[in-house]
Amino acid sequence: AVTEDPDRPVDLIDYLSADERQQILYGWNQTAAPFDRDLTVVQKFTQWVESQPEATAVEHNDVKLSYRELDSKANQLAHFLRAQGVGADDLIGICLERSPEMMIGILGALKAGAAFVPLDPAYPKERLGYMIQDSGLKWLLTQEAVKPILQDFEVPKLALDAEWSKVAEQPAELPPQTITPQNLAYVIYTSGSTGRPKGTMLAHQGLLNLSNEQRKAFNITPQSRILQFASLSFDASVWETVMALLNGAALILVDRTILASGDLLTQKIKEAKITTVTLPPSVLAVFPEVDLPDLKTIVTAGEKCPADLVKKWQPGRQFVNAYGPTETTVCASMYETNAEEDRDPPIGRPIGNFELYILDRHLLPVPVGVAGELCVGGVGLARGYLNRPDLTAEKFIPDPFSNRLGDRLYRTGDLVRWLPDGNIQFLGRIDQQVKVRGFRIELGEIEAVLREIPGIKDVIVMAREDVPGGKRLVAYVVASPQPTVQELRQKLGAELPDYMVPSAFVFLDAMPLTPNGKIDRKALPKPELDRSMAQAEYVAPRDETEEKLCAIVAELLHL
Repeated sequence: AVTEDPDRPVDLIDYLSADERQQILYGWNQTAAPFDRDLTVVQKFTQWVESQPEATAVEHNDVKLSYRELDSKANQLAHFLRAQGVGADDLIGICLERSPEMMIGILGALKAGAAFVPLDPAYPKERLGYMIQDSGLKWLLTQEAVKPILQDFEVPKLALDAEWSKVAEQPAELPPQTITPQNLAYVIYTSGSTGRPKGTMLAHQGLLNLSNEQRKAFNITPQSRILQFASLSFDASVWETVMALLNGAALILVDRTILASGDLLTQKIKEAKITTVTLPPSVLAVFPEVDLPDLKTIVTAGEKCPADLVKKWQPGRQFVNAYGPTETTVCASMYETNAEEDRDPPIGRPIGNFELYILDRHLLPVPVGVAGELCVGGVGLARGYLNRPDLTAEKFIPDPFSNRLGDRLYRTGDLVRWLPDGNIQFLGRIDQQVKVRGFRIELGEIEAVLREIPGIKDVIVMAREDVPGGKRLVAYVVASPQPTVQELRQKLGAELPDYMVPSAFVFLDAMPLTPNGKIDRKALPKPELDRSMAQAEYVAPRDETEEKLCAIVAELLHL
């Protein structure tokens, strides 16, 4: 390549051999798999209603709804919404606590031809207001207890518990269906770099592919019992819902108070004979060691999964590490873990009908072992961002490796690399690259070195600027036994340059978590000034000059 084009810039040289290029672009992306691509979520759910009407679809405490009962109530709601003028690709808000009504609302919206917009009642009122206004909701489905926080928003509302009488007279049969698999199924809001959440638009077809991949990967059958853990506004709740209801299984809803306690949640998993759970690693890490004989499959997602969790929970069951941004209909890759492996599990290989590419900043493929941005193609890609054509054009680009007209790639912003066996290792976010004192630093690299230290359970490294102009690296560490700061510095200093060694270390009993079970970086405490952070013993100033110098330094450091 160099001799053929000697004037080509070095960073634009394609240094892959023909065989490497073939393997990376196509060999590891042979994922074509049959699925019900011509069905909508409603049609697939209806098949299960017809084949097993009395099987349990949803269970919440002492309340159970069969597939027939859930179907009838959702049909009545769909007729009600149709009568209010709701149709294809209209948006219906779902703002309810965990309950059978939540599932009735979701299915009712879909059966009316609309897409649902999950809204967590625990969200701040201002955030809810923005999402309601930005999405242009036609209707908002809620509960009587939640209605007060929504009263100021000018959108028609229906409390599915207290106001069900408005729906109860509607027919229980499925209304005529006119939507296709390409119509919207849901719009889910995620954090945006501008500080305002952005709505991602997902279609039915991606959910049909997802549920089929779940069935194959996790052996989901009508006897499976799926935990509904994730908050409604988090796309993992969609993952759990379609895993159950599009595969004939039972979806087990659990109250928020139980989800917040590792002890209570494991007790619930045991009592309810739950077979399949999807949890962030940070939640699984606080589970007590309890015998869970019915739990056949654990899926972790949303964060890096440490090897010690696999060693603790994989023996005797399936343990899968899954990966996928919201923009890929929840999941793009999976890896089946093994407790005998010492490494942190990679994020695996693409699921059926997806392609994964690791590209440099010029969108050229990188070789095995070289870090690059993960770009995803496939049937589950989002339509784009609601009301954000600029951001859609930036993140969803034409697929340069496909011969199919209209194929696109989603640029994830995740930094990854190929492993020699074709699996993908997650390294961090590209935007985790920070600049401290003029040095560009990849925070994930520091975290990876710290994770190698025996006893360290979890670690987060951040660049903090608690004092204007005083940006520094801070490491938050969960460990048992707890190493000394000096030991941490020595380990880092042996493998990293000085400018990548954190200035402060904060030891925590556990990482703070968001309602979704992810690590809450905003809740990580400001490091205290502690002599344990110092590398040497304190020596008092010896004369007047040193005293003046100390005073100047103290003022500069805001001590």
